[in-house]
Amino acid sequence: MAEEVQPSAAETALTDEVRTWIRDHWDPEMTMAAWWEALADSGWGVPTWPKEWFGRDLPGDLAAIVTREMRAAKVPGVPAGLGSMLAGPTIVAHGNDEVKQRYLREIVNGQKGWCQLFSEPGAGSDLASLQTRAVRDGDEWVVNGQKVWTSGAHVADLGMLLARTDPDAPKHKGITYFAIDMDQPGVEVRPLREMTGRAMFNEVFLTDARVRHDDIIGDLNQGWGVALTTLANERVGLGGGGGHTSGVPGKKGGMLERKAGEVASSGGGARGAGMAMAMGGGAGGMLGALAKAHGRDTDPVVRQKVAALHSVNEIMRYTGLRAKSASAQGRRPGPEVSTGKLNVSRTTRASRELGLQILGAHGMLDGADAPVNGAIQAMAIFSPAVSIYGGSDEIQRNIIGERVLGLPKEPSNDNDVPFRELRVGTQRKPADPA
Repeated sequence: MAEEVQPSAAETALTDEVRTWIRDHWDPEMTMAAWWEALADSGWGVPTWPKEWFGRDLPGDLAAIVTREMRAAKVPGVPAGLGSMLAGPTIVAHGNDEVKQRYLREIVNGQKGWCQLFSEPGAGSDLASLQTRAVRDGDEWVVNGQKVWTSGAHVADLGMLLARTDPDAPKHKGITYFAIDMDQPGVEVRPLREMTGRAMFNEVFLTDARVRHDDIIGDLNQGWGVALTTLANERVGLGGGGGHTSGVPGKKGGMLERKAGEVASSGGGARGAGMAMAMGGGAGGMLGALAKAHGRDTDPVVRQKVAALHSVNEIMRYTGLRAKSASAQGRRPGPEVSTGKLNVSRTTRASRELGLQILGAHGMLDGADAPVNGAIQAMAIFSPAVSIYGGSDEIQRNIIGERVLGLPKEPSNDNDVPFRELRVGTQRKPADPA
């Protein structure tokens, strides 16, 4: 029998410190705004971030202890959404001190919500073909273009914007990364209704929208490298490396004045929480419980599939910890985030098939009439999206082939051609000189 691994002195001390802090600060009657302020002051909300920027400088393995203890205590984590998942880590890596001071605290304390203004109608997997333009006007830039598949744009206060600032440079150059105010006349958000019935995504039209020059993240015309950091962190989150989060941030999200105890006990709603669990690290446990409830837990095929899901989810969890540890040490997450993203697609499809197999005829029901409030059915309908968003499965396989297997890159003859001369995306003729 294998000997049980005992926690180190550092792990034991950290566990005690987190438990003591929660005991001294948690009050279910406080508002979420007050709780998130306490997390921002303590550094426990984003423990891998630097101490001077609301974190604790912890490596991924020790940060996992913080997440574990907060979940065990059933207290909310940092605000959910793209602020803590994408914008924050990108600003920590590339922002100057003024940008960090302006934006990081309001990410951790939930005062501002973010969205990601990357994809365009003619620039999805080939993101570097983006055509949204930003033209300088004194201390500001004037932005015109269209973005699509923008999650949460309808409730976001700020956006991570990629715009072309030098059309004479090759397509991977001449792109700048901005933080843009979404609450201005030049920004129009239109919802995109999905076949699930929800509208998580939006299209965003930018017409003479304004962004300040000092809201550039990174350097002018060097936004592609900054964007790669954002995309890597997106795949870390999607691949199982995400932290303990709770609630929609920002004043539009409606969370700031809710009681923290109410949010902690609600779990985000049965259908939403169940769907997330079915697609994430809790898939094996949830489907195992579902099999038992429907008398399928003695079926050897069902049992084998549940065990396989659990195994893959554990692999994903450890891969996510490695990626978070690399990020905490100042290194950009490597190709392991692509394997994690591929595994999310794989486990979502496997969960869909197994869930509907367990439900049998009940799989034709939906909503309150269905088991677990229709979470399995909702996940089944949504599942094709998982292979597309955050970088399609084909893109992830290309990354693994090139960076892990050493295969040659796909041929390209436009990397050194000025962007305005390309016929890419919806730009079917060379760009206008204006």
